[in-house]
Amino acid sequence: MSVVDHYWGLRDWFPVPRRNGRFHVIRWTLLEANRLAVTGALLSFMFSALMLIGWVWTFEMQRVLTETPAVQTILSSLLSGIILLVSIVVSINSIVLSHDITSVETQENRIQGIMQFRRDIGQLTESGESPTDPASFLSLMASVIQDRATALEAVAAGSDEELTRDIQEYVDEIIETVEPLGNQGNSASGAEFGILWLGLEADYGVYMDRSRTLRSVYESELADTFGERLDDLIEAFQLFATGKEYFKTLYYTQEVSQLSRTLLVISLPSILVTASAILAINSQLLPEMWVFGLPPLMSFVATVFTIALAPFLVLTAYMLRLATVAQRTAGAGPFSLQQ
Repeated sequence: MSVVDHYWGLRDWFPVPRRNGRFHVIRWTLLEANRLAVTGALLSFMFSALMLIGWVWTFEMQRVLTETPAVQTILSSLLSGIILLVSIVVSINSIVLSHDITSVETQENRIQGIMQFRRDIGQLTESGESPTDPASFLSLMASVIQDRATALEAVAAGSDEELTRDIQEYVDEIIETVEPLGNQGNSASGAEFGILWLGLEADYGVYMDRSRTLRSVYESELADTFGERLDDLIEAFQLFATGKEYFKTLYYTQEVSQLSRTLLVISLPSILVTASAILAINSQLLPEMWVFGLPPLMSFVATVFTIALAPFLVLTAYMLRLATVAQRTAGAGPFSLQQ
């Protein structure tokens, strides 16, 4: 792997600029970043915020931490919340994975559906190519849709000026939408799911509706070839939509599985540290090391609170992406919710 590839590979961990020189920090945080990187950023922010509060409000915080049982109460609540959170997420993961635990007949029907879909994809090209990874699939579908849209435009060439203009605008919009899918190597490299986001965000529903409108308005004015070209284009959009929804299902399954695994790994040390901190504070067995001029109790509590909140911050990092994917793909289909 070249130095350039290593550089773009950092996009999983740092919001490095894209090839066009632009930063997309919000998009990087919500979609492209490794969830562990987002969790680390949230943990750092939480610890820094607690230390800043202690530095600005030193004496008052010292009284709160030593003269009231508030710290033990909050840590006890967090301890209970961690155990409950792990139970809920593991239960959700079991529900998601139960989709794969089915009868032989269901598995057979699923395999037959997959094979039929692969045959349909292979019929789109002369070589019979049927890619299985998202990058190759999106590149192939982008090429097929552009070719069929261009063929539709060629049928309308030389017709009425208004008709030709409508068809050309329609084709230009389609090409503008699918062109990034074919150039994903230049726009999405370096991020774990970067290529997948391009496909999930492509809104195909509006073009399928527009195809039906064009058919009803102009089919009587053009040759039968116009209807055939529209059917070919709609077929390509349908296959693209099927693959897109299947990739989204695979993503949800993988993401929820990773969330459960990460949460289980993080929760055990978090529970141990939180429980030990409650006992230590109750017994007044606290460290005596000063950090940044802050009392030992303040530094100790800031560290313990950060560790206790780690499972919730892991859940936050994953839910940010899950919710963003759900929101951005809700409008990409035959129906959309206008906001």
